[in-house]
Amino acid sequence: MSETNSSPTQSKKPSQAKSSKKLRIRQVRSPIGFTRGQREVLRGLGLRRIRDEVVREDTPAVRGMAAKISHLVKIIEEG
Repeated sequence: MSETNSSPTQSKKPSQAKSSKKLRIRQVRSPIGFTRGQREVLRGLGLRRIRDEVVREDTPAVRGMAAKISHLVKIIEEG
């Protein structure tokens, strides 16, 4: 008889309690005149117009996106 793992015994997802930090990101400049990739990063973060703000989880991916368009956005609040 072979055993099958029909019920998972370990959770593969990381704990959500550790990454409870949030970033508030505000768009401060227009993407007109910048590359298409930078405009897509803005949209990926959920920013549409100047003075638009979004709150995102503080993850390396979000930090990298904000760093790529640091001349267009400002991180107003950490924590």
